[in-house]
Amino acid sequence: MIITETVRVSASGDYNIYIASGLTGSVGEIVRRDVPDAGKVAVITDSTVAGLYLEKIRDSLVSAGFSVYGFSFSPGENNKNLETLSGALTFLADCGLTRTDCVLTLGGGIPGDLGGFAAAVYLRGIRYVQIPTTVLACVDSSVGGKTAVDLPGGKNLVGAFHQPSAVIIDPDLLDTLPETVYNDGCAEIIKYGVIIDEDFFAFLENNSIRDKTEYIIRRCVEMKRDIVNEDERETGIRTILNFGHTVGHAIEICSKFGISHGSAVAMGMSIVSAGAYRAGLSVTDITNRLLPLLRKNGLPVSCGFGAEELFAAACSDKKRSGEDIKLIVPERLGKCVPVSVPIEKLQEVISLGL
Repeated sequence: MIITETVRVSASGDYNIYIASGLTGSVGEIVRRDVPDAGKVAVITDSTVAGLYLEKIRDSLVSAGFSVYGFSFSPGENNKNLETLSGALTFLADCGLTRTDCVLTLGGGIPGDLGGFAAAVYLRGIRYVQIPTTVLACVDSSVGGKTAVDLPGGKNLVGAFHQPSAVIIDPDLLDTLPETVYNDGCAEIIKYGVIIDEDFFAFLENNSIRDKTEYIIRRCVEMKRDIVNEDERETGIRTILNFGHTVGHAIEICSKFGISHGSAVAMGMSIVSAGAYRAGLSVTDITNRLLPLLRKNGLPVSCGFGAEELFAAACSDKKRSGEDIKLIVPERLGKCVPVSVPIEKLQEVISLGL
């Protein structure tokens, strides 16, 4: 196996995140080590990723002694739903997976979320391994055990916390990404600099993400690891990871998921940063540095939807509690804080940020 540094997560279940170029060929060996008693592995992916990588992953798993089954669905957020989940669960049952077996999710955030949720609820929970194939999934969604599918009323409204047994990140898998999809993940990378580490933000200002991919992935994973170790179930500090997401999810809904998650989060971070400052919720206006960095990485900073439309969509957000909603606002670059505001204040923030 390729020698690689690992990032260790210590949550309800401890596991390793392996990060190294060329690691895909060692998938079977890693899964055999971290899920030693599994006999069957069911790979859940989308049809695009299946055409690129499923055969290589299957060969590695078979060489390690596993029986391998593959389930793929059409790509896109519109398919991260209960119907696709039902198909995946039926597939796991038809393959005869038992509690000692394993699901392997292969792809971006959508297969990761859906496949992880299938593992969380099948037989009341079986083990799973994540292999992310997008920048966004590498630095964010594959780490931390959040799994979910969407409902017509909003994103990720049905889900569970279910930690993986391992995460295997091979930056070489990012080489086949279209530029727009690669850029999409840069929004989450930039987010880490805003919410936690101003020095990291400055590093992104002065370097190309493509030129420093492996280091950047590792640094983002370490930051998320630290947050998840402290607050696995998002009752405290983990909420800061939602910076830009309340408005971002609303943008996705208003666009009928025609706008990608990363682009929507970029817009959401821009709107909330400007709006929170103008509404007096934030003492510092960070947009003079945030917007140029987003643009540098091919990300949009404004949207074509109005405040009322976005507010209506945001009212379904999971972070709402009664008549209040928890909004993540930048106290300064490198530090964000959660602020509970009346739901109507959110519309004011959106309006001022547009």
